Amino acid sequence: MSSRPRPASLVLVLAVIASLVAACSGGGGASGSVAPGTSPVTSDGAVGSAANSDESLAPTKLVVGLGFIPSVQFAQFYLAQQKGYYADGGLDVEFQNKIDPDLITLVGAGKIDVGIGDGTSVIPATSQGIPVEYVATIYGKFPNIVFAKASSGIKAPADLKGKKIGTPGKYGSSWVMLQAMLASAGLTTDDVEIVEYPEFNQEAAVEQGGVDAATGFANNEPIQLEQHGGKPVVLHVDDITPLPGPGLIASTATLDSKHDAIAAFVAATLQAMNEIKDDPEAGLDAAIEIVFEFVLLCEI
Repeated sequence: MSSRPRPASLVLVLAVIASLVAACSGGGGASGSVAPGTSPVTSDGAVGSAANSDESLAPTKLVVGLGFIPSVQFAQFYLAQQKGYYADGGLDVEFQNKIDPDLITLVGAGKIDVGIGDGTSVIPATSQGIPVEYVATIYGKFPNIVFAKASSGIKAPADLKGKKIGTPGKYGSSWVMLQAMLASAGLTTDDVEIVEYPEFNQEAAVEQGGVDAATGFANNEPIQLEQHGGKPVVLHVDDITPLPGPGLIASTATLDSKHDAIAAFVAATLQAMNEIKDDPEAGLDAAIEIVFEFVLLCEI
């Protein structure tokens, strides 16, 4: 990772945008939304229709499911789209936003070609017969964490006893992580008060004192909290037990029918990830562009 610091102003701008996105989402995570910037692109970089007059040049359409709302967490996908890496691979990529349980079901049914899925959700899904496979690692380390203000006195999982903990819902990797973290201290969810934030605005609740701590992503909520003037403390479940991080998933049927297209998608995404590793600002800028467009669409 580059040691060059990211401008604090850019991170703060993204945090402000994130709050606007949560407000305009209106609980639409289950129904999803198509992210902007996904018009079909021809091999010469011009915007056009997938129904190309020369069928041999028509790009392969891939519907890609990301998380609940556009976020910096998906910067590598936005950068690959904006820099034409998907188009160069012969792909017409459309992003959709879904919550994790819906996304995995839709991928298994072939209604979404590729999705980003939590490892802790994919494992039980396959055990229940949902035909999905994990095809690429996006997070080498489990990104879900519990965070709080340093002034809360929370320093270890045992300190969560009796506390109010905010989380988007009782599902997905954050919920699995929270239970594992509590169990490491001999606690269960009955030993804390769970407050659900389906609009993913639990960071604001921590800031305002609505909850003592909350679940989140290591590269998201704690950074927002710090930018808003609160010193965060972060509890990592990897310090207790390793859990599989989110990665790209596809159904077995889609892997058979669109194998080359999915391979091209993975390659283009990893190329963008490596660029962001060398220059984090490139990923931040890509995310800001998409989130701003999303907010503007909400206002129309």
